[in-house]
Amino acid sequence: MLTYGPGDTVVHALDPRAKLAVQIGFAATALAHATPRALAGLTAFALAALGLARVRPLRTLYAYRFALAILAVGPLVAAATIGPPWVDLEAGLATALASYRVLLVLLVSAVYVRTTPVRDSRAAIQRTVPGKPGQLLGVGVALVFRFLPVVRSDLRTIRDAMAARLGTERSARERATTIAMNGLSRTFARADRLSLALRARCFSWNPTLPELAFSRRDVPALGLALALAATAFL
Repeated sequence: MLTYGPGDTVVHALDPRAKLAVQIGFAATALAHATPRALAGLTAFALAALGLARVRPLRTLYAYRFALAILAVGPLVAAATIGPPWVDLEAGLATALASYRVLLVLLVSAVYVRTTPVRDSRAAIQRTVPGKPGQLLGVGVALVFRFLPVVRSDLRTIRDAMAARLGTERSARERATTIAMNGLSRTFARADRLSLALRARCFSWNPTLPELAFSRRDVPALGLALALAATAFL
């Protein structure tokens, strides 16, 4: 699972709001264009972002392996037809291009997650979206970033425990049911403990968040975000 990692790269030093703007602009452009030239440019941008943030592409792809499996199945399902000609290559190609664009968005998102502390993400959201909606959204993002790795670790523990007890000899359906039921049970238990811990620590909707301020190094990032957003309409 990708999590924040301290670093001294140029991407780490950017204001989180600038990084969010670039991510939104990239997503808008990626979803708006599917030509080979556009995809080549978007691929180069995603790889450059990974390089600037010192995020390993193979490690990122491994972290997204379950999402990649879903993206890979999509074109196969879209290409299959009931009856002759049995395979619709055009539909499969269109879905494959859409899946590839989603993959590029995931890669750029990984750069943001890897280079931005959770508290900075919450501060960026709450200071961009005013009032209670911003506070609720900021808290939600912070809890998701902290909660998902723990849930994923629980699922891995359940899977390893099944393997140690020869659970791999069971049918795929039985293994999936066992993991899902035990995973849900642990997730709800962790949610209850999280709720109790928040109350015990006097959870505040308006905590003292880190100070955020744009600097000169954020100007190129904001300009890039505007350029990416503009290309979505071209």
